Amino acid sequence: MPRNKERSGIQSALDALHREVYEKHMAPYWAIDSSVDHDEDNQVMDKRKAVPFSWCYKEDIEPLLYRSAELIKMENSERRSLVLVNPGLAPSRATVTTLYMAYRLNDPIEIMPPHRHSPNAIRLGLIGAQNFTGVEGENIVFGPGDLVLTPHDTWHNHGNEGDQPAINLSVLDLPLAEALNSLHFEHDYTEEEEGSIVVKKMQTQKFPAHYSEQVYGQGGFLPRFVSHARGVGKASPMYIYRWEAMSELLERYKDWDGDPYEGILIEYVDPTRGTPIYKTMTFFVQMLRPGEKTLPMKQNSSVLLSPLEGSGYSIVEGKRFDWSPFDTVAVPGGLWCEHVNGSETDRAILFVASDEPTLKALGFYRKFGKTEAGDVLHLV
Repeated sequence: MPRNKERSGIQSALDALHREVYEKHMAPYWAIDSSVDHDEDNQVMDKRKAVPFSWCYKEDIEPLLYRSAELIKMENSERRSLVLVNPGLAPSRATVTTLYMAYRLNDPIEIMPPHRHSPNAIRLGLIGAQNFTGVEGENIVFGPGDLVLTPHDTWHNHGNEGDQPAINLSVLDLPLAEALNSLHFEHDYTEEEEGSIVVKKMQTQKFPAHYSEQVYGQGGFLPRFVSHARGVGKASPMYIYRWEAMSELLERYKDWDGDPYEGILIEYVDPTRGTPIYKTMTFFVQMLRPGEKTLPMKQNSSVLLSPLEGSGYSIVEGKRFDWSPFDTVAVPGGLWCEHVNGSETDRAILFVASDEPTLKALGFYRKFGKTEAGDVLHLV
């Protein structure tokens, strides 16, 4: 048999084999394209992936938030948030593979009923001095830069106690919970009253005002006469981190050398353990001094950047993403990234969310950096 006929027969048989494999909802783990080195491995990695992307607050997010406030009323929906959907993951509601970011607007004097869900979440105040979150019986009023926790399965509700619209930023590990078949929501909050279980629209206050600050507000000191196992006991029991304290730290460290890859980076931690506030995600504030430019860094954790002050740009895999206050930039894991403060006179402050704790818990976390000469260093 001529060689070309023999090859044609083999190719036809392979094509038939592949069709049947796919029809029966299986996939081959062998090289299909002989011209590609290790094609079998490339096939395993060939799937939907998050891509670097940015959302502009002033041009896109803010106008849509205010339009939604005109049309979506709380009597019709207990939610009024805009979720940032990564184009590489659409239609899944995920901003990067494991994290979900959303912007929420509450009208004046608007308080939602309690709910709870399996994902961990944070709220970061952007606009309005009287954002409200009640969590597990602690009522918290917060403003710009304040970070509020609503841990896994804690009852909580959100709103606005002020007379002006309030806007905050939410980050949840919802895509991770969904991937692990652990996503659930509950809406009927109940309490016991005079021996009966009744549905309530507000939680009874169980803790005094400013409880988190009173118990955990002095670093290095921990009262032993109170219980620290709030919620399900797997997250930080400090439910509010005030911007005032963070601002003092930034001022204290402004003239320090910082890290060449991350500038001045301060992590929010559990005051009882010194660990990230959640086991699945962590949060930072990053300061870039005037004119500061970080060296390129690549890590396999995914990151969301939201500037709070100043303007500049990030270069992700060679592509430039400009940013200003309240924008968001998605930096999926495994991509080279560097940041530049665009001002020679003013600092830039970024809020950073990362799934780093998940990767560390699994033993997968890796971080690399480039020197000024372009040499690659294995940092972690």
